[in-house]
Amino acid sequence: MTENTATATSTLDLLVDIFRDVLDYADLTADTDFYEAGGDSLTAFQITGRLQEILGSDDIPVSLVFAYPTPRDLAEVVDADFGRA
Repeated sequence: MTENTATATSTLDLLVDIFRDVLDYADLTADTDFYEAGGDSLTAFQITGRLQEILGSDDIPVSLVFAYPTPRDLAEVVDADFGRA
């Protein structure tokens, strides 16, 4: 994905897509809880890794997935703390 494509997609939409793919949960919504969808430490690292790759940043800690377990909550933090708006 190019930088222009990445920034054209909202962080929330991006995270919903990443969560759906990593958790293999097609019906996942912006408010689906990571833990209730079957998330574990491995999938948290996969989510963070994909997000870092797309955003071109290795500063996004995996602990954010645990602290903000829905795509909506995590998107707000990513936008606020990592300058993606």
